[in-house]
Amino acid sequence: MSKKVLITDDTAFMRMTIKNILEKKGYETVGEAEDGQQAIELYEQHRPDVVTMDITMPNVDGITALKKIMQNDPEAKVIVVSAMGQKSLVIDALNAGAKDFIVKPFQPERIEEALQNIGV
Repeated sequence: MSKKVLITDDTAFMRMTIKNILEKKGYETVGEAEDGQQAIELYEQHRPDVVTMDITMPNVDGITALKKIMQNDPEAKVIVVSAMGQKSLVIDALNAGAKDFIVKPFQPERIEEALQNIGV
């Protein structure tokens, strides 16, 4: 059975890029969220095996969404995907429960590496 993933990013291009990389590796995309609020709702609906989470998004940011997801499911596996220059936010995300982080722009291999690191 394929692993389920929820992709969260406010840019459609980034969601599509991550989705293409993951689906080539056999992952099933169960949802795409444009902001943290959608991510929280989709997580509750689908309970994916892994979530990719952008930090800077409108409405509800990635850190807030991460905290809420972790509060509802302490076993959640969330990988933060963030641009350079947000090092303090990445540290906040790791402290809030993120299992790994990927810095944008990234190579497809980095996503694979992060998934291996967290055992998904």
